[in-house]
Amino acid sequence: MHGGGTMNFGSDNIPDPNLFFTTDEEKTFQYEESLPSLPMPDLHKTLDRYLDSIRPHVTADEYRQTAFLVQQFGSGIGKELDKKLKERAQNMRNWLEAWWENSAYLEGRYPAAPFVNFGGPGPYMSHYLPAKEGTQVERASLVTHFALQYWKMIRQERLKPDKDRQGAHLSMSQFHRAFNTCKIPGIKKDKLLYYFKTVSEGDTPIHVVVFCRGRIFTFDCIDEDGEPLTAPELKIQFQKIRDLCDGQPEGPGIGQLTADERPTWAQMRSRLLALHPDNHKHLELIQSSLMAIALDDNSPTDESNVFEMSLAGDPRDRWFDKSSVFIFYKNGLAGSNCDHAPMDAMIVVSSTFYIDLNILRCKGKWQGSMQVRDFAKPAELVFHIDDVIREGITKARQTFLAYGSNLSCCAKHFQGYGKKYLRSKKLHPDTHVQLAMQYAYYKMHKKPAPTYETATTRRFYRARTETLRSCTVELVDWCKVMLDPMASKEKKLRLYLRAADKHNQLMLEATKLQGCDRHLLGLMLIAKEEGLPTPLLYEDISYKKSGGGGNFVLSTSFVGYTTCYGAVAPMVQDGYGTFYRVEQEKIVPVITSWSVSQETNAEKFADAMMDTLSELGKLLEYMTSTSAKL
Repeated sequence: MHGGGTMNFGSDNIPDPNLFFTTDEEKTFQYEESLPSLPMPDLHKTLDRYLDSIRPHVTADEYRQTAFLVQQFGSGIGKELDKKLKERAQNMRNWLEAWWENSAYLEGRYPAAPFVNFGGPGPYMSHYLPAKEGTQVERASLVTHFALQYWKMIRQERLKPDKDRQGAHLSMSQFHRAFNTCKIPGIKKDKLLYYFKTVSEGDTPIHVVVFCRGRIFTFDCIDEDGEPLTAPELKIQFQKIRDLCDGQPEGPGIGQLTADERPTWAQMRSRLLALHPDNHKHLELIQSSLMAIALDDNSPTDESNVFEMSLAGDPRDRWFDKSSVFIFYKNGLAGSNCDHAPMDAMIVVSSTFYIDLNILRCKGKWQGSMQVRDFAKPAELVFHIDDVIREGITKARQTFLAYGSNLSCCAKHFQGYGKKYLRSKKLHPDTHVQLAMQYAYYKMHKKPAPTYETATTRRFYRARTETLRSCTVELVDWCKVMLDPMASKEKKLRLYLRAADKHNQLMLEATKLQGCDRHLLGLMLIAKEEGLPTPLLYEDISYKKSGGGGNFVLSTSFVGYTTCYGAVAPMVQDGYGTFYRVEQEKIVPVITSWSVSQETNAEKFADAMMDTLSELGKLLEYMTSTSAKL
């Protein structure tokens, strides 16, 4: 993470963020081709890991049945499929990339938002930019300017290439897809269009699209020297749009079509293209735009509400297929909504952290030149639509709001301790929060939850993630002891450390693509490609009960040591999304749940996590640094 672990200064002495983020010694993408190819995991190790991962969730009989199926699979059809997969992998630098993109993001026919897209708050609300009426346009200009500076760093390949803690280079390919990117709906499958180019690759689109009161505008936001417009210049453009929209009836809100089921949106898009040639031009301008900006008429009340509105609020001024939609609310708060297909959230965490440091440094006020140049005024994109499209917009809006109104988000700040304290105990902060979270779930629901934790595999060529199944036998044993009034503190601590060790080991393996989920996915997809029936392993009750096939009850991710985080909706109706960041002195999770569920409640779960973090803090006081081990 760019500078993620090193920022411990107060807001009065913020050095220039460019010192942390940029370099002239190396280029952003220069190491990609030299990264190792994505490895092929060992089949028997994958199957052993899978069996280990199902234990907390199945009965003894179910386990025996699955162990038998696994043994059959490993010596029969699985062995054949693995051989075919290895043959495929031999000719590819990354055997998983296209498959993962398709199966995880492009083939799903359900709406992308609020089910797949991720979003979150602009962290500036906690310091220099709290809610304040009448600041929307000014703040949109300031934040957008710094976002464009980040775009420029990637365009010039001056963004520092990421490295892991061992100093190995990580894939930067997703940074190439963060801007000027759009998903296009298809009847059976979507596709991604990339318009971004670095300076060495050629020209790239330099316009933004702005959504306001159901209308859409565009203007160039980069000057002829390749420099972003200044905040005062952007402010003039945004103000022109705001004034025009406030003085006239609202527009049709055509972006709402992107919130419908994918085949319906694909049909509507085809109809738009057939209605008038201008519609093609307008769609192309939206798709190729550097990013989308929403001047939203709503005013979130607090951080949790920013999450809810950004992920699932009023869809009138959105284009859910854009890689980045920056949302500026009426009361000056900011949020974002991003398509998950081209990139994972860490990319947006990096860009948001860059913006946040710049806003801290300038204390929320533009410090540069107030001189403004003369630019062409924003052009409106007026679509030619008919009654069928109008009905489609109404239906898409209803579909989205029916799902969206059902999403609850709760962000809580645990102030008891953070990274500094946990590191002093030689503990990994992510591991600690995972244990606290699972313990909270176990206390609340009296059972363990199959858990998906994101592990990055970016040490490999164009790679993204592996699943860490973080609910282990060791963890459940520890949870039981924590709830045993007769158990000693020594025993609780011993089992805590054993569960933590197991988590650390699984994380290390997962970053090398040695979980079980990606390999099992590859074997299933090669069977499908060969026209073979789905192997019994995937139809078995244990597969679903342990989270397979998108059935993880806890969908979780550690998003680093910065001020920034985001969230995604839960994978299943009776599940939670849990995403957390860890600062020096605090731990901040955000929980998502579906309010239609009788079993889950985001606020209660967040409170339970606050309690378990506090309880574990007391337990760790019994541990001296010398006896601790990672």
